[in-house]
Amino acid sequence: MTRTHFRPALVALAAGALLLSGCENMSERQKGTAVGAGVGAGVGAVLGSATGGKAGTGAVLGGAVGAVVGNLWSKRQEDRRQAMEQATRGTGVDVSRTADNQLKVNVPSDVSFDTGSSALKPPMLAVLDPFAASLKDDPKALVSIIGHTDSTGSDAINNPLSVARAQAVRDHLIARGVAAARIQTEGRGEREPVADNGSEAGRAKNRRVEIFLREPAA
Repeated sequence: MTRTHFRPALVALAAGALLLSGCENMSERQKGTAVGAGVGAGVGAVLGSATGGKAGTGAVLGGAVGAVVGNLWSKRQEDRRQAMEQATRGTGVDVSRTADNQLKVNVPSDVSFDTGSSALKPPMLAVLDPFAASLKDDPKALVSIIGHTDSTGSDAINNPLSVARAQAVRDHLIARGVAAARIQTEGRGEREPVADNGSEAGRAKNRRVEIFLREPAA
């Protein structure tokens, strides 16, 4: 690949950077589209050159694909985020938007599970019920549920326990009318702590469930 082939890619990536700098007055949907288009164009230009095609053509195609891929954070997602924040205020539940445009709901043990248990605490139902209601109104949205434990006990105990916690959340969503085919579950045991397992407060933070909701590109 010659140096000349990189120029369209660099121009496209520079355009993406300019789009980012000009995103301040854009809506969330427009931001996702702009970022996706800029990055997609840069990648498309490089791929076009690498495969013997025209870098400029690759940039155009990549930009089109990137616009679709980047356009995942819809007004519905933003409205859902705000509604979940309001519904869980003061509970310790953290609601956020991830870098890849997923809605993330982090539910700590104060709300979700006791040590060694996969039984949902009553406060957890107050989190899951409005979440399930919003899913029924958005049949294309997909859910991933990841269960975590603290370091109490061995992997032989913690790994299946983390799976059971994720499945308990899934089962409750299904009972509230969410299609099982839209939900994926995973358990990660104690492998991904977010706090020090040396204290009870830290273990309580690590004993959690993370719920991710994404809207696939059309």
